[in-house]
Amino acid sequence: MSTFDPLQVPPAALEQGGVEILRAAIVEGGLHVSLRRAFDDPEAWGMLIADVARHAARIFARETSWTEEEVLERVRSMFDAEMDAPTDPGSTAAMR
Repeated sequence: MSTFDPLQVPPAALEQGGVEILRAAIVEGGLHVSLRRAFDDPEAWGMLIADVARHAARIFARETSWTEEEVLERVRSMFDAEMDAPTDPGSTAAMR
């Protein structure tokens, strides 16, 4: 049987509460996502995606020889390319 390796809940969420709005997993090379709309304004998702990119760049820079700026540049480049021509648009279904 396969196992799932989840991340830990952020300490602030454990201490102060909160609502999980995004969970992503790679399964056999493919992205699987659960999310809540969560915001009244879709621009908030743009801010959230930018914040996640910054966090990913910091972690990547700590664990490799790349700088945070180099990582962000590559992330932005691929983000733009994927938005213009998705390699896999995936499917979306509402679950409760």
